[in-house]
Amino acid sequence: MKRVYVNEQWCLACHLCEYYCALAGTSQTDMARALKGITIRPNLRLEEKGGISFAVSCRHCEDPVCVKSCITGALTIKDGLIAIDRDLCIGCYTCILTCPYGAVSPSTDGAVQKCELCVQTEAGTPACVRGCPNGAIVFEERG
Repeated sequence: MKRVYVNEQWCLACHLCEYYCALAGTSQTDMARALKGITIRPNLRLEEKGGISFAVSCRHCEDPVCVKSCITGALTIKDGLIAIDRDLCIGCYTCILTCPYGAVSPSTDGAVQKCELCVQTEAGTPACVRGCPNGAIVFEERG
């Protein structure tokens, strides 16, 4: 199954992946109009540690601890992707505590948010991958 991977040596720490992710969560196509004057809440975030920059997003694990820990069943596996049913999420944040990658975060409405590979808003390649100017984020299948 295809997943998002980061080639850290190519990451410029420009944060465009975060902006494209945030834009994908809107119904607009103009980034300046969609995101002007708001605090973005992307489903991935850029980390910088020891001179290395990389995007942190859901790994869509084969045996996900976050799904097992979800007390309401809001996190499920559908076609190999870990999806959130925001109506079922009660905001207990157990999934945030159990995710070994730090890829699940609180949202502004009390539920959780994480990368869902733009399955609800885009077809094909995730927005962060398309928006990365240096090709540091890729969407591919690795063995």
